[in-house]
Amino acid sequence: MTRPIAKQDFPVHQVRRYLEPGPIVLITSCHAGQRNVMTLGWQTVMEFSPSLVGCMISAGNHSFELIRQSGECVINLPTLPLLDTMVRIGNCSGAEVDKFEAFGLATTRAECVAAPLLEQCHASFECRLHDDALVDRYNFFIFEVVKAHVAPEPAHPQTLHYTGNGVFVVAGDRVADRRELFRPELLDD
Repeated sequence: MTRPIAKQDFPVHQVRRYLEPGPIVLITSCHAGQRNVMTLGWQTVMEFSPSLVGCMISAGNHSFELIRQSGECVINLPTLPLLDTMVRIGNCSGAEVDKFEAFGLATTRAECVAAPLLEQCHASFECRLHDDALVDRYNFFIFEVVKAHVAPEPAHPQTLHYTGNGVFVVAGDRVADRRELFRPELLDD
């Protein structure tokens, strides 16, 4: 049994520091001859089959309208070597800058959507808008991953997680294997 941990009050507007749902991603979009890439930290897996991912994309972002109009995007998973580039991408607007050119981002044509895959990312997930019921009220898009491209190595990449105030932490170190504690039918490979 573990011992109790002493806690203290914490500002509620900063809880995202502990609850950020997943790694920082780079979202690529394309519509009507325009393309963009944006940094995003507000996404969460919502369902396994079909594979649904929810993303909060601010209406003030250039990508918002590109995605809203096209109904698709690519969620790209950067790793530690892209940290500075990822921050710089998030600090400028695609309405003013061609971020692909400005940051030397190599792209590959996707198979199922018009938005490009980022070659420097560990994984790229082609997505189509599955449900837009929460977009107008919360800027929350629900995408279905229709095609996934993942590098075979490393099995646990060094993904980046934002904790606020410009601070990032890295995931990817495998600390333990606890498969024996799970019921086999609950394992997801």
